[in-house]
Amino acid sequence: MGSSRFPKRYLIVFLTFICTSVCYIERVGFSIAYTSAADAAGVNQSSKGVILSTFYYGYACSQVPGGWAAQKIGGRRVLLLSFLLWSLTCAFVPLDPNRTAVLVIARLLVGVAQGFIFPSIHTVLAQWVPPHERSRSVSFTTSGMYLGAAMGMLMLPSLVKYRGPQSVFLAEAALGAVWSLLWLSYATDPPRSEHPKATASGFGESLLPLKGSSKVKVDSTKTSTIPWKRIVTSLPVWAIVVNNFTFHYALYVLMNWLPTYFELGLGISLQEMGSSKMMPYLNMFIFSNIGGVIADHFVTRRILSITKTRKLLNTVGFIVASLALMALPYFRTSGGALFCSSVALGFLALGRAGFAVNHMDIAPRYAGIIMGVSNTAGTLAGIVGVDLTGRLLEAAKDAQLDLTSPESWTSVFSIPGLLCIFSSFVFLVLSTGERIFD
Repeated sequence: MGSSRFPKRYLIVFLTFICTSVCYIERVGFSIAYTSAADAAGVNQSSKGVILSTFYYGYACSQVPGGWAAQKIGGRRVLLLSFLLWSLTCAFVPLDPNRTAVLVIARLLVGVAQGFIFPSIHTVLAQWVPPHERSRSVSFTTSGMYLGAAMGMLMLPSLVKYRGPQSVFLAEAALGAVWSLLWLSYATDPPRSEHPKATASGFGESLLPLKGSSKVKVDSTKTSTIPWKRIVTSLPVWAIVVNNFTFHYALYVLMNWLPTYFELGLGISLQEMGSSKMMPYLNMFIFSNIGGVIADHFVTRRILSITKTRKLLNTVGFIVASLALMALPYFRTSGGALFCSSVALGFLALGRAGFAVNHMDIAPRYAGIIMGVSNTAGTLAGIVGVDLTGRLLEAAKDAQLDLTSPESWTSVFSIPGLLCIFSSFVFLVLSTGERIFD
């Protein structure tokens, strides 16, 4: 696996791809299993929104600590510990909608554990992957989220139907255990930069752009204090933060409430939809990798600068997604709803080749830290968006609107649509592809 035919960094990227896939199988799986159990128990939409959003409170608390831990302890170790913690939690928690306190604590624990994962992944990738492979490597890794969500939407409703909601938790725990064994067996820390093969591994390598055309050699072994003040006051960092918030607002609202939209908004059973229900997430998987390949092609062939490449893909992705989101409630068939949600999520994934890779452009040494900061914003979007959606639907019912009417869902989807327009403008004005942190 470590031979020149298959460089070790490719194995690391593949394992992180599997990692994100399993994480999102868990997230989609909980929304499917809990929605089934909660609807059977007569839980109202507002209460469902509270439970579904609890995960994100724990997730938000551990983003920045996750980046710090990955920086100090090592992304490889933190990633393994995080996976073990959430897998064990899934294995031992009963899925009973009437035991609210137990579910809240369990979802907080899973959220805290998974909050360490993405900062750790960015730390690992920043160490292993050279700049000319970063867009497609990050896009491939994050596309695992969407493939996992697609597989979850395809298989887990049938598992709930035939084996019950609790079986989803056990299946997720088993997947987590298998990945942990693979990571423990095959993942290693990158070689130190003074090692002869350091450049081939992608660690401590490369001349990266700084302040336009000047070049600086990256010394990955140099230890320094994390520049928190510069990070917090940096406008390009805030451009990433704003877009991360919007991306995850739209993603988490669709991930957690699409099952309810199909079931109650359109009156369509997920089991009856067959494989078509996985299309929005499969589209994300495809477009995420397309975005990564396009970005690396533009950069390596010098068609566009890194800055222009990031801005182009981010803008196209978010603007098209905004149009699809705002049109979604007016398509009253399963085919129309699937088309709109597929376009929205697909182009959001395309936009990740803009803002999501930008962590490594501006601060390769502190990529995990900045990922933790921006992903905290993305997690807050989950808290706000998932809970607010439940409240909006309850308010629609109180206003004597039926959940099958488009008016009940207009505000649900127009809010992320308008956020996409605003965020694309912020990224156009404030972002850069140059390295601004030594």
